[in-house]
Amino acid sequence: MARRIVPKHKICRKYGEKLCDSVKCPLTKRAYPAGQHGQSQKRAKVSGYGKQLLEKQKVKKIYGILERQFSNYVEEASKKVGDTSKILLNFLESRLDNVVYRMGLAPSRTSARQMVTHGHIVVNGEKVDIPSYRVKVGQSVGACERSKGKKLLEGISEKLQKVEAPAWLSVDAKAVGGKVLNAPTVENPNFNPKAIIEFYSR
Repeated sequence: MARRIVPKHKICRKYGEKLCDSVKCPLTKRAYPAGQHGQSQKRAKVSGYGKQLLEKQKVKKIYGILERQFSNYVEEASKKVGDTSKILLNFLESRLDNVVYRMGLAPSRTSARQMVTHGHIVVNGEKVDIPSYRVKVGQSVGACERSKGKKLLEGISEKLQKVEAPAWLSVDAKAVGGKVLNAPTVENPNFNPKAIIEFYSR
C-alpha cells in the first residue's frame, strides 16, 4: 500500500491537535481547520465510534504507520498477557525510527525514518535499515561512523548535549548514540491507547 502524502500541518489543524514534530506548526496560531471558511467552521460533535476512529488516525499519523502494520501491532498486543494498551504503546515506542527521534539524532520521526532507511543508523554496531525494527532493552543505537561526518549530522554532538531524552533512554553525545535502559514508557501520550484497542475490538 502506498504512503499517502498529505500536508502535515493540514492534518494537525483538521484534528485540532499538534501531531507533527515541527516547532513551527501553525496550529499554535490558528487553532481551527484549514481552508477559507476554517475559522468560522464549527467542529461537529463526534460519536463514540468517531472518537475511537480519531484516536486511531492520530496515532498512525504521529508514528507514520500504515493501517496494515498498525492493525498487526494491535493484534499482537492483544495476544500478550497484561494491559493491551500499554503493550501497544511499548511496541510503538520501541520502533527504531522512534528511538532515533527520541534520542535526538533526528528532528522528527520522518527524518529519523529516512536516516534508518538510508543506512545511517546502527544497532549494537550493526547497520539496521528497517524503521519498524523493534529495539530491545540493553541494545545501543547510534549513527554509523561513515555518517558522522556528513552534513546530515553536522553539529549533532552539541545538539545531543541539550537533549532531554525520556528516562528509559541514555544519550552519549560524544559517541552520537545511546542505549535503551528500560522498557519504553510514556506518561501522557497525546492519544488514548485504550480507545484504540476498543476500536479494534468492535
